[in-house]
Amino acid sequence: MNKVKELPSHTIQFYATAPYPCSYLPGLEGRSQVATPPNLMTNAIYDELIHKGFRRSGYFTYRPYCDHCKACISSRIITKEFKATRSQTRAWKKHTHLTSKVLPLIYSEEHFNLYRAYQLSRHTDSITSDSAETEPEEESQYRQFLAQSHIESFLVEFRENGVLRMVSVIDRVSDGISAVYTFFDASVPNASYGTYGILWQIDFAQSKDIPYVYLGYYIKESQKMSYKSNFTPIEGLIDGQWQLLKTETQSSEEEKQPRLFNPKIS
Repeated sequence: MNKVKELPSHTIQFYATAPYPCSYLPGLEGRSQVATPPNLMTNAIYDELIHKGFRRSGYFTYRPYCDHCKACISSRIITKEFKATRSQTRAWKKHTHLTSKVLPLIYSEEHFNLYRAYQLSRHTDSITSDSAETEPEEESQYRQFLAQSHIESFLVEFRENGVLRMVSVIDRVSDGISAVYTFFDASVPNASYGTYGILWQIDFAQSKDIPYVYLGYYIKESQKMSYKSNFTPIEGLIDGQWQLLKTETQSSEEEKQPRLFNPKIS
């Protein structure tokens, strides 16, 4: 899978980064394989790359290329076969009053402020201060990471009585949509915005007969990334082949319910 000859040639080349501390598994080093130059990335090329395990961050397209670890597994939900668990059903019903609006991929100060608050509440290692001194650098990082793309991308606003609660950045690929990043108002008690955001994307894909929702990397050993196995059936890219992931047995409380989101297949 990691051999360059297996990748689309076109005008894109690939290089491996130097090792860096792994963000998900403490004590390990990671490396990435990056497609370059970014300005030559097209939807057609990205379609081939996402099928081979690549992801997008701003203008950069990459995948894990670690020397001694294969914990990161590209994952995608099979939308027509998806069945919600009882807790997912509750999350869906809890937030159906939110209004959603699909927008072009744009920079918005309102979005950035929500993103910054989310980072401060959930990822204190990413933003270490709420002072005005760090804000310009954080805004620049936000623009690079989420507000620019060389392929077909869009964002979705979720509001409650006009108040912005969540934003999802999404890519469109030939056989699916790809969840790039979602951030939300973490100050709301007992909210399930993250779960609802994924369910919304599944519903959106089902309504348009889109086969897959690409969820990024599933890492069984990482709490930040293992939640993806709760959305089944889910496939993983293992040894170069997409195949059903073996997930942990659900408890009786999490017994699967009939498909919820697409009347045509309920």
